[in-house]
Amino acid sequence: MAKATREAYGEALKKLAASNPDIVVLDADLSGSTKTSEFKKVSPERFFNVGIAEQNLIGTAAGLSLAGKIPFASSFAMFAAGRAFEIIRNTVAYPALNVKIAATHAGLTVGEDGGSHQAIEDISLMRTIPNMVVINPADSREAEQAVLKAAEYVGPVYIRLGRMAVEDVYTDSYVFEWGKGVLLRDGKDVSIIATGLMVQEALKAHEILKEDGINAKVINIHTIKPIDRDLIIRAAKETKAIVTAEEHSVIGGLGSAVLEVLSDEYPVPLKRVGILDTFGESGKPKDLLQKYRLTADEIVRQVKEVIKF
Repeated sequence: MAKATREAYGEALKKLAASNPDIVVLDADLSGSTKTSEFKKVSPERFFNVGIAEQNLIGTAAGLSLAGKIPFASSFAMFAAGRAFEIIRNTVAYPALNVKIAATHAGLTVGEDGGSHQAIEDISLMRTIPNMVVINPADSREAEQAVLKAAEYVGPVYIRLGRMAVEDVYTDSYVFEWGKGVLLRDGKDVSIIATGLMVQEALKAHEILKEDGINAKVINIHTIKPIDRDLIIRAAKETKAIVTAEEHSVIGGLGSAVLEVLSDEYPVPLKRVGILDTFGESGKPKDLLQKYRLTADEIVRQVKEVIKF
């Protein structure tokens, strides 16, 4: 079943409304799109619309956390991570406040809203901030569990969510583990390390490569920070080559994070599939993924390049 991670966010908030009276939710006048409206339906007294004022959104969330509440603050990723960056850095992360920033409409798959609204730098921005945890779920089940886990964690968290419905990676038996990558397919020839909706493309690439006699390991890194260093190093040692895949700029995102681990511990050849230092544009989400080569076919192409080394 295809379902957007933002939809799962709304459902998780409804569960939190029932289970934890300290949860509060804030939005910047986009609650229908971010799905925080689901929380408002069941707990309107704990929902706050601050209007189109993203700095105030984060500042108010910080104040509520100091009063003992657990705030989830939401807007589109471009505004939540970009417009409010300095407030996140100095008001939330610097004092390590218990604020959760759940940013929706991340990446190219915002679609027709175009380059001005397509946050392709947000992982890079958030993971450079000390004390910040960065989560990028692959499907709706992982998103819901990540939100529920974030509510239990004490400290700042950035959760990256999408507009477009994405195919299931997991079944109902899946258990999200904080900071732990997930081995989805084993393999000995190359490791494909993916995050977000590119996990689905990595799984498709695995099947294509298998037909060509290439046995690819597939790993989902849902927690970009703190990243699962042990799993990445083990993959490098076992396969000797890696391809990363993300719906984000190749500068500063998952690929950069994996490269940092490898350069410190176990360097191997690596290729990155992502957005190549350019802005997005208006278009249908699936057309944009094709144009910017965020596809299984591009992962396959990069795998065949990297294993030449």
